[in-house]
Amino acid sequence: MGIQEYFESDLRFYYAIGVFVMLVYVLGISLSALLDLAVIDHRLVPLTVGFFLFMFVYFISVSVQALEPDS
Repeated sequence: MGIQEYFESDLRFYYAIGVFVMLVYVLGISLSALLDLAVIDHRLVPLTVGFFLFMFVYFISVSVQALEPDS
């Protein structure tokens, strides 16, 4: 299965975008911590929890959309 065939499904594409966004977020936070670009402390916890709750709802909505009958 080629990469183009893998992303021809809308559902797979949306999942891939969600995973990519999460990777970018985690990579950004990690690089900020490692390079001392930002102070990483307890103030970041609500932002991170909110982000992952948003991504959870995103994945749930994509899954529910897949269950809807085609029009």
